[in-house]
Amino acid sequence: MKEEILFCKGGGCTAKLGAGILESVLGKLPRPTDANLIVGFESSDDAAVYRLTDDIAFVQTLDFFPPMVEDPYTFGQIAAANALSDVYAMGGEVKTALNIVCFPETMDLNILGKILQGGSEKVMEAGGSLAGGHSINDTDVKYGLSVTGIVHPDRIFRNNTCREGDLLILTKPLGVGIVCTADRIGESSEEAMEKAIRSMTTLNKYAAEVFRKYDVHACTDITGFGFLGHLMEMVGDKYGAEIDSIEVPYIREAVHYANEFYITSAGQKNRNHIGDRVLFKDVPFAMEEILFDPQTSGGLLVSLSSEDARAAISEIEALGMPCGIVGKITGSEDKRIIVK
Repeated sequence: MKEEILFCKGGGCTAKLGAGILESVLGKLPRPTDANLIVGFESSDDAAVYRLTDDIAFVQTLDFFPPMVEDPYTFGQIAAANALSDVYAMGGEVKTALNIVCFPETMDLNILGKILQGGSEKVMEAGGSLAGGHSINDTDVKYGLSVTGIVHPDRIFRNNTCREGDLLILTKPLGVGIVCTADRIGESSEEAMEKAIRSMTTLNKYAAEVFRKYDVHACTDITGFGFLGHLMEMVGDKYGAEIDSIEVPYIREAVHYANEFYITSAGQKNRNHIGDRVLFKDVPFAMEEILFDPQTSGGLLVSLSSEDARAAISEIEALGMPCGIVGKITGSEDKRIIVK
């Protein structure tokens, strides 16, 4: 008799190691010295970028995690969209992808087939070629991609080069971690889960194509460290930010679930890691949790001049994506993130 294996135990980007743990480990590693490595791990950016010629650099990234939804095909789509997103966050175009698979040999192989189908379709939608992969027998299911893209060396989107006075655009709604947590214990509505899945399976390709028309000062995608964690990487120790919580797009049902404490441990790690640099002014508890909530296949957070931001947001809205101008970068006199 085969051992019954639970497919969805809770995964996605909530399964990532906390930022504090990663900092303590990565800080001890030697820094690369190759001058052609334009972007490495020192800035906690979304992907590595390596210059090949004066006109071409390749973007390299990988991401994988356990399932956060019960349907294997949907899980494959989400995991692929999440991994592909890092290339878009760097301003690049997807070229090739390799599957990363951890799967129990005792589980129905049709489940694996559906996961890979979902992933393959997202790679094709991205305009890339799925060129192979690697698999191991594991006690639990995990899936993702290693992705390679290209970008012009002078047109890379970096995560930490914002400028004072920039406006911030967020291209997807927050709250998917909270909604998925509620769904896992049977408390999420079908409508809320449908919104979360629609967001997680939407490629950031379309928003990135819009932003490539403008002078993007900084860009990142919102994943495991939540909106505030990734914004903190963007402002670093040079700037602060003011966030208008009313303008932040989020899944409305997430407010109720957060008030019922259907929240993740990863969200609390995010709060503990950066909470001392965040000042909330009359912001409800639920919105605090939504801003700390780890996102799986989250949207792009982009820092642009006021003029470019207002032009770009019109194009993003025309794509039918829940988005908004959510705040601005402030000067170095107050390096906190102030949420109103």
